[in-house]
Amino acid sequence: MRYLPNSPADRQAMLRATGNTSIDELFAQIPAELRFRGKLNLPGPLSEAEILEFFRQAASESSREYVSLLGAGAYAHYRPVVVDALLSRGEFFTAYTPYQAEIAQGTLQAMFEFQTLMAQLTGQEVSNASLYDGSTATTEAVLMALRITRRHRVVLARTLHPEYRQVLHTFVRHQDVKLMEVPYTASGRIDMTQLESVVDSETAAVVIQSPNFFGTLERASEIAHLAHRQRALLIVVVTEPLSLAIVKPPSDADIVCGEAQSFGVPVSFGGPYVGFLTTQEKFLRQIPGRLVGQTVDTEGRRGFVLTLATREQHIRREKATSNICTNQSLCALAATIYLCLLGKAGLKLLAEQNLAKAHYAAQQLRGVPGVEVPFSGACFNEFIVRVPGDTGHLLEEMRREKIIGGLHLENLYPELKNHLLMCFTETVSKAAIDRVVEACRQFATNPRLAAPISKADPKPASRKSVRKHHGPN
Repeated sequence: MRYLPNSPADRQAMLRATGNTSIDELFAQIPAELRFRGKLNLPGPLSEAEILEFFRQAASESSREYVSLLGAGAYAHYRPVVVDALLSRGEFFTAYTPYQAEIAQGTLQAMFEFQTLMAQLTGQEVSNASLYDGSTATTEAVLMALRITRRHRVVLARTLHPEYRQVLHTFVRHQDVKLMEVPYTASGRIDMTQLESVVDSETAAVVIQSPNFFGTLERASEIAHLAHRQRALLIVVVTEPLSLAIVKPPSDADIVCGEAQSFGVPVSFGGPYVGFLTTQEKFLRQIPGRLVGQTVDTEGRRGFVLTLATREQHIRREKATSNICTNQSLCALAATIYLCLLGKAGLKLLAEQNLAKAHYAAQQLRGVPGVEVPFSGACFNEFIVRVPGDTGHLLEEMRREKIIGGLHLENLYPELKNHLLMCFTETVSKAAIDRVVEACRQFATNPRLAAPISKADPKPASRKSVRKHHGPN
């Protein structure tokens, strides 16, 4: 009876409550021709051990054997089992919104630790208690910059995640906000010359991503200097925060935001994820969402409270910094547990492993005739690959070899036809990388699939193509 929620006595009690004496009488109103009278095509009863073995075999025959090179803002990393073990404890899993601090100290402390960890990672002074996801965190950062500067013009790198740009366009389309996109160069980075020409005294913020959507590291310090000359703010978006374990944190930025999904949160078919936003202490009162602070009670004991909660439930709507009334506290807790488990040394070691695998893969792919790694900028664990032929054919060939071969870029960047974005985390073994390289080699030497393409480097958007608009394209 372990897997049957209702005992025979329970069923009889329910039948009596409905005025029926049997299941057949209960369903008598359903026409006989619509009722199934045969036997279901199901196996017989299984013991617990047999059920577990059944699922092990089913898993081994499906996605667990696949190698995934998908990244682009959602990264597959190994998750220690202790993350879910702690996350599923009732104190956290069923905890309510922590308005009453005296009965929510555990939840508040977890949020406080998350804030501390994210501030340390990003090189900033304060952090909020998380946001919905990276795209909305980016938009909240832009809205925050508009409030601080009281300007209405924002410059975006075209290497910022395309979906993040879409969300931002949606938020500001009916506001008096001008968005301008700056193209990238053959290095895969933002065009600094173009950036300097469009940032002026009317610019509220410059928004870049590093590592950017192509996996390339941007020169955040140089861009910060350029923005600050015009008293604009620099917003740095990070979708792969693991990179911060070995890359210099963007401490020159005014706001650092993005997605913390890499830290103990599974890809999970698209969510839920966990956004973050960190900034300098002088902007403390403009932070959107929740902020957890540490204090002491009347007896001198440490305690945690929600502080500076300038949301529309608490103050006049026009004075609110955000309409966000909740946060991804459970996902933020997963990130906190993950970071505490790995520690500073473990996180750095993991980042180095990701870096080594990506660079090994790039080196091997460069040795395949007709395959190129076109962008020259330094990368972390993902990069762009150009193949000689239709990428759809290549991805199909890879799927036959149980390889999910990366993200086709033409729909997002029309100028990058025949280009794939490939990501190599610690979940991709060296043997799997060699399989990927061999699949590309077989594809490149197959004249039926690999049509020759131009040897020229991918042309970045023309400098004349810097666009001014008030909403979506």
